[in-house]
Amino acid sequence: MRRHRVRVDALAEGERTLPGAAAHHLTRVLRARPGQPVAAFDGAGLEAYGTIVAVDADGVRVDLEAPRPAATEPDRAVTLAPALLKGDKLADVVRMATELGVVAVRPVLSRRCDATELSPARLARWRRVAEEAARQCGRARVPEVAEAARLDALVWTGALLVADPFAEATLGDAAADLGGTRDAPPTPVTIVTGPEGGLTPDEVAALVARGGRAVALGRRVLRAETAPVAVAAALLTWDGT
Repeated sequence: MRRHRVRVDALAEGERTLPGAAAHHLTRVLRARPGQPVAAFDGAGLEAYGTIVAVDADGVRVDLEAPRPAATEPDRAVTLAPALLKGDKLADVVRMATELGVVAVRPVLSRRCDATELSPARLARWRRVAEEAARQCGRARVPEVAEAARLDALVWTGALLVADPFAEATLGDAAADLGGTRDAPPTPVTIVTGPEGGLTPDEVAALVARGGRAVALGRRVLRAETAPVAVAAALLTWDGT
């Protein structure tokens, strides 16, 4: 029997009545009924299996097992920092990045960006896209989707890779150098990709001066919305997860 997935904050063992959004998704969208199995996840990496106990006027009641860390998260924490793009192009980036296993998407404003701001409505939509994608692909963690920030204000933990078609190092070189063993967790990685016109040489140089590494993505020119997903996929596939 199919196990329905639903987002539930503050997971705990035992019976509980689900909040409105979770109950609505189970009953109105999934047409769930008592006796069916569920997998509740908290968006921060925990999940709990359980069973629907009742569906009535008071809501949906479920009986959950003890929460546990989900086994679907990659070992390496990958954050995307794509340049803000015009229209809604980054919505697909958020969806595919979530499916691949990234932990965060942090849009940046660079010199050649056509878009100059991220509206609250669009940000809210991208966050919904991330949650829906996490639920559908079986993740228990919903990636953070941050407000847009200036490129020169970007902060990161671990390694920073900057997509640059003129770089001497390749993505494969960088991936090989990042390492990671069973005894030492892989280095977290943040990936910066440019807008339609690319990052300027000064922007790349500034990030390298701050400790980043410029890498070429291959022999072909990728669209601005393709590059972040391609790099994330290559790194997470390289990592074996």
